[in-house]
Amino acid sequence: MKVLAISGSARRNSTNTAMLEAIRQVAAPRFDIRVSHGIAELPVFSPDLEGEATPRIVRDFMGAIDASDGLIVSSPEYVRTIPGGLKNAIDWLVSAEVIVNKPVVLAHASHRGDDMLATLRIVMSTVTSNFNGEIFLRFPLMKETPEAIRQIVATAENRSRVDTFLKEFSEFCQSVRADSLGQS
Repeated sequence: MKVLAISGSARRNSTNTAMLEAIRQVAAPRFDIRVSHGIAELPVFSPDLEGEATPRIVRDFMGAIDASDGLIVSSPEYVRTIPGGLKNAIDWLVSAEVIVNKPVVLAHASHRGDDMLATLRIVMSTVTSNFNGEIFLRFPLMKETPEAIRQIVATAENRSRVDTFLKEFSEFCQSVRADSLGQS
């Protein structure tokens, strides 16, 4: 299973990015998880830049989504909502077909952020018909260093939580694929 994990943070030492990297390490080699860190590089969305005018970096981002079996999105909360960079990345996907039927779940690296998560759930359920809000992984990692996050996620108890999360996500992706094959 190929998973693209998208961090909603543009910060170099992001807690959410570090958590996604730690999940990737725990999951290997059973799951092929690629962590996308590039949302800060995407230009500001404009309908004038869609279609033939879509910048190469945006086409690459869309290609990575298209090549994946599913997405894990993890994001910090900024001013009680989705950070601008993540919202911009999602805006680029609205008129693209790559996310419409893509299975998507959330992970979160803080004990806070419920307002952002509520908004992100609404947005993701709007852009894909296969957002699953029931499959969710959360660790209270705020203010931890990337190394500490790797160690926390790698504990036996947390590895088990990651395994359960990824197993449920894998089963969800398989059911989405089976449904789409049945409808074609």
